[in-house]
Amino acid sequence: MARTGFDRFALILVIIGAINWLSVGLFRFDIVAALFGGATNLVSRIIYSVVGIAGIYSISLLFRHSPVNVRE
Repeated sequence: MARTGFDRFALILVIIGAINWLSVGLFRFDIVAALFGGATNLVSRIIYSVVGIAGIYSISLLFRHSPVNVRE
């Protein structure tokens, strides 16, 4: 099964979330909170939620079978 545009979008969001967590872990700096006015701001909470949903959706990518390329 080929990756859909939605699959790619979800993976991009997961990567963005991972970069944000790396920044929190290494530098104690939350990029999303800094850009959107704090971690409790509505916009920040929406972004955190969308990234979390993308992460949950991306779990399904682990269990999909990709087509095998067969050479003749």
